Amino acid sequence: MIDSNHDNWLIPLSFVIVYVVWGTTYLANAWGVAIIPPFMFAGIRFLVAGSILLLISSFFVSIKVTLPQFKNIFFAGLLLFGVGNGAVTWALQYVDSGITALVIAFEPLLVAMLLWAWKKEKPQISTWIGISLGILGMMLLVGQPEFISSWIWVVGVACIFVAMSAWAYISIWIASADLPKSVFVSAGFQMLVGGVILLCSSLGMQEIQNFEWSSITPKAFWSWIYLMVFGSILAFSAFNFLLLKVSPTKVAASAYVHPVIALFLGWLLNGEFLSEQSLLAAAVLLTGVIFINKDKGKK
Repeated sequence: MIDSNHDNWLIPLSFVIVYVVWGTTYLANAWGVAIIPPFMFAGIRFLVAGSILLLISSFFVSIKVTLPQFKNIFFAGLLLFGVGNGAVTWALQYVDSGITALVIAFEPLLVAMLLWAWKKEKPQISTWIGISLGILGMMLLVGQPEFISSWIWVVGVACIFVAMSAWAYISIWIASADLPKSVFVSAGFQMLVGGVILLCSSLGMQEIQNFEWSSITPKAFWSWIYLMVFGSILAFSAFNFLLLKVSPTKVAASAYVHPVIALFLGWLLNGEFLSEQSLLAAAVLLTGVIFINKDKGKK
């Protein structure tokens, strides 16, 4: 899929950004929503990030879009941010950041199954092994008594599954969608759409109206800045670039790096508890994802 000399270094660099930076965003989001209401926190983040990205892009390329492109942008922004990021940000109020990342590690398995149902790409033996291990790992994770005894935790995990399904679908759909040629313009508009949707949700839930701005702590503020610059502008641009250049399953396979980073940071910096069963579930689930990536890598 590489079509220029620039891709020889842009693709590896984009993988590093997506794999590493997004692994740190779970903890940053958890710190933010501990103080700031989730839809308000995410909505302002993407509205500002999208505006900055479009402003920067306007100095280099045209930011005009056609009506069909805008419809696709709206659909992608709705699922990626309005549904995907919104649901995960809300869930982080009740589910530890490391566990959240581990649940999302199931996404490549969803991508493999969607490719089978949608694109008729029948799973190979290694894919079936990966799917089986992934299901087993997820059962080990969510079946722990200390988790399932909390109904709000179960609701939070269900929201993460909704977000994960939206991301898996878009990961396949976006590769053939009619979008602006510039990945930065496309990403900027998608973030704007997502930001508006999230802020409308925040207003509807009375988050903004009831929020005390004086309660914002330095940790919450700098978490927001980090997420806007690195998690949104930098990482999402790299994500869009990769979806146009490589297999969507390879992009989704970053999910087996995110949990390692998120679990470690959650334990080290946020005092999150990790049970032996959670670590076993992580090992089983991530092994399943590696099997999935191995199959697609051969193709």
